[in-house]
Amino acid sequence: MTAFNVVRFKVKPGREQDFLDAHKRISVSWPGFQRAHIIKTGDRAYAIVAEWTGMEALAAARPQMIATLDSFRETLEDLGGGLGVTDPISGDVVLALK
Repeated sequence: MTAFNVVRFKVKPGREQDFLDAHKRISVSWPGFQRAHIIKTGDRAYAIVAEWTGMEALAAARPQMIATLDSFRETLEDLGGGLGVTDPISGDVVLALK
């Protein structure tokens, strides 16, 4: 069953291009990864939405996702509220609309 993960970020002032460039350098060839999109949700606010073949593939890729985050972590602001620099959620698709 298809799964998605969504991660929210807040980029430090003046670091938006660094944040985007870091993602352009990533070569994602992880088993089960389908595609991802980065969306701008506000002032210096972004989210990445990634599609996976299933939750098992997504879970197996967590170490690679953390290593990827480490490659651009210095561009991010703490989101506050004990979240740190990311606010991730994930789950199985339960309804798909076209």
